[in-house]
Amino acid sequence: MSLDFTLTQEQQAIVDQVAKIAQRFDDAYWLTRDREGGFPHEFHKAFAEAGWLGIAMPKEYGGAGLGITEAALMMRTIAESGAGFSGASAIHMNIFGLNPVVVFGSAEQKRRFLPPLIKGDDKACFAVTEPNAGLDTSRIKTKAVRDGDRYVVNGQKIWISTAQVTNRLLLLARTGPRDEARPADGLTLFYTDFDRARIEVREIDKMGRKAVDSNQLFIDELRVPVADRIGEEGKGFSYILHGFNPERILIASEAVGLGRAALRRAARYAGERVVFDRPIGQNQGIQHPLAQRWIELEAADLLVLRAATLYDRKQPCGAEANAAKYFAAEAGFKACETAILTHGGMGYAKEFHVERFLREAWVPRLAPVSPQLILSFIAEKVLGLPKSY
Repeated sequence: MSLDFTLTQEQQAIVDQVAKIAQRFDDAYWLTRDREGGFPHEFHKAFAEAGWLGIAMPKEYGGAGLGITEAALMMRTIAESGAGFSGASAIHMNIFGLNPVVVFGSAEQKRRFLPPLIKGDDKACFAVTEPNAGLDTSRIKTKAVRDGDRYVVNGQKIWISTAQVTNRLLLLARTGPRDEARPADGLTLFYTDFDRARIEVREIDKMGRKAVDSNQLFIDELRVPVADRIGEEGKGFSYILHGFNPERILIASEAVGLGRAALRRAARYAGERVVFDRPIGQNQGIQHPLAQRWIELEAADLLVLRAATLYDRKQPCGAEANAAKYFAAEAGFKACETAILTHGGMGYAKEFHVERFLREAWVPRLAPVSPQLILSFIAEKVLGLPKSY
């Protein structure tokens, strides 16, 4: 494996073109979205019209056919522009979410499902997490019961992003009883219409990223055509596993981008802010923490690129993807925290944006998997220690 992570000309062109689109949505735009909420439809549309939503989707369905490495560069650039996780989360699901359909869907399903998502005509949400299951997906209780050529679904989901604006639903539900010997069996994956007559959506009022809604779903007698089932009945959990590593890689890349956005603002402020007749950035007490954050973000970026490269080469990357997610989330958070401290009191003011970044920096630390579970995974799978969960 090459250790040279210098971007190719094509990859640098992706970064430049994505940055050019993102720059059309300035700090004032994201500050308004943060204060008022409301999905950034204009932002989503701009990337859809430029063809970026299909960056990692197959060419035969309208995508670019590129890898997770290129997708990670795209998402890092979006977050780094100042859009943060508000911008990244607005299109995140389009980039990796239908990986199970790409890998396990039929040719008919791919023709039906992928082009509208790539064009931006469809918006999809990912409905797996439940209130009483948490990270133990095998214990989800949402049920799908076969009734002729349809399934009837009842249950609850929580922390479902973009459910206020979506028209499509990637849904994991139990179709068979839970077997303690094989607890993940009996879960089935569907990609279907988001029928608001059968799905009640309640938005969760949360700390940050107000532009991209998070919700509870209450599903009552939702009828899903068998034709919308992805793959075999009862094998859904194994299908979504294929999306876990790219999801972690993209989240990690977004965390790096967010940290860089915060660090850039902090360095600029430190160079401009004069106290005791000298810029505060001349003081090592300000310089050193900022320099440390730069080093940490660079290291996190290399972890992301290593994991993405392994994934694109179809090599095992579970440890690397989880490590990238863990380290990038911590590095991004520390960069945002240091940015506030560098600004002093003004860091607490919304007009300087870094407090928004810090609130958003909690997202990659908490989701899609906890840091504690990642550490347990590394301990078991890499270090050979006994399983602890």
